[in-house]
Amino acid sequence: MHDTDGKTPPHLVLVGLPGVGKTTIGRAAAKRLDWRFLDFDEEIERRAGMEVREIFRTAGESHFRALEHEVTVEMSGACGMVLSPGGGWITQTASVELLRPAARIIYLRASPEAVARRLRRVETRPLLAGRDPVEVLRELHGKQRSLYETADHVIDAEKHGRQQLIEQIAGLGRALK
Repeated sequence: MHDTDGKTPPHLVLVGLPGVGKTTIGRAAAKRLDWRFLDFDEEIERRAGMEVREIFRTAGESHFRALEHEVTVEMSGACGMVLSPGGGWITQTASVELLRPAARIIYLRASPEAVARRLRRVETRPLLAGRDPVEVLRELHGKQRSLYETADHVIDAEKHGRQQLIEQIAGLGRALK
């Protein structure tokens, strides 16, 4: 947000499987850049007054995606933030198009097995709760992989540790200033 020529850099949008680390990595990278950070799930929970899993249970995934799209619309009028949408956000073409081409989409790539090993609280993730997380992640990965691969930058989240991922994303943000 602090740019010498008065321009605000575009958003950095982190995409990838649920549990890959978009929020953890994104929050830390935003802090390094002195940018604002927004986790879509947290924002939707704040607005709705209920957890994402409750939204899924009571109103369904399509309602959640509509709420996610509303947040995207608002973010399309801003810039210079690190954004962490849900794992399925990339499947919503209209939402992705709102932030492109200005935003830089960054795919944190990791295998379903690696993501499953990192997950601590599967029950808080509505798409994974009550099922074998590895199997669900494999299904999601199979459906969404080609969309994730359209990202502007692909970072291997299995090869790099947390600090390396944070620094790579912060470096991409610094390059936009």
